[in-house]
Amino acid sequence: MKIRIAIVLFLYCATTTVVYAHGKADADTARNNNYTGTIYLYGEQHGVKKITDKELALWRAYYTKGLRHLFLELPSYTAEYLNMWLREKDNTILEEVFNDWKGTAFHNQHTYHFFMQIKELCPQTVFHGTDVGHQYGTTGERFLRYLESKQQQNIPAYLRVQEIIQQGIAYYNGGKAKAMAYRENMMVQNFIYELNQIQNADIMGIYGSAHTDIAALDSTGAAPCMANQLKSIYGNNLNTEDLSPLAKDIESLRIDTITAAHTDYRAYYYGKQDLTGFKDFAYREFWQLDGAYQALKNSGKTGDWLPASNYPMKVEANQVYVIDYTKTDNSKIRLYYISEGKMQNGQLITENIATE
Repeated sequence: MKIRIAIVLFLYCATTTVVYAHGKADADTARNNNYTGTIYLYGEQHGVKKITDKELALWRAYYTKGLRHLFLELPSYTAEYLNMWLREKDNTILEEVFNDWKGTAFHNQHTYHFFMQIKELCPQTVFHGTDVGHQYGTTGERFLRYLESKQQQNIPAYLRVQEIIQQGIAYYNGGKAKAMAYRENMMVQNFIYELNQIQNADIMGIYGSAHTDIAALDSTGAAPCMANQLKSIYGNNLNTEDLSPLAKDIESLRIDTITAAHTDYRAYYYGKQDLTGFKDFAYREFWQLDGAYQALKNSGKTGDWLPASNYPMKVEANQVYVIDYTKTDNSKIRLYYISEGKMQNGQLITENIATE
């Protein structure tokens, strides 16, 4: 049981306030802010069809209202490549960028379709990348070579690409906590830089939901997340919405039968999560027991609890859930959790119960 609890704590990001070493965006930037436009930030889980479809619908609506600037969780040079691609007849540039994304959450058919639809339906879109220099050795270097081929080594854009590449190198060569805080702060600085290029135009932004909670820290707890910092600068000009719950709006994959407290229940199966990297564990699988709440609501509780964020599907109050942990030796541990609507750290939790 102690090992399993360690897994839960690793997956669950608490919101305990800590002193962070890298600070917020600099005070001068905040004091000099004169932006009067509106920022619409949307948090996502990358590569989920329901979410990318929703984001496309949102952007089309904003585009119809006159918005043209779309901020993304990409390096600035990647966004510049995509802007070039929008003006080209073929899709060579997108294919090259997409190929550079292999091994990341952006390399999926839904993200590819999202960009293709923007080219077709919103061709005057202007992408702005505000992340550190991911793919600096591929996309970044290729963009530098492109500028050199145009004899543009002395323009600000060339120096900017070099700067973002250096951010990427610093990020990938830092320790985890230091690197994550560094990235979050650089994302803020890069966001401000891009916003300053478009004066007071309204913008929409799409980022992982870990970056869009105005009250959250980064994933290590070392610094306020991007939206938290931006809120302190732009105040009510910043609006955020988390679309990531759409990823949990899924149907069960099949219906099984599970026996609990000597009673057979229909068990809706929602799939498995890979636990590679966790000592002795291979994966875990999830079920919801249909109609088990009344029979099991008075079961003894072990004191262990699991946040709803750990489940691949929506978690509801007055339900019982089953999780099977499969270890690397193929042995299994079956645990039962009850949801009674209790909250911890701002989210619904389930509590481990003894069913025998």
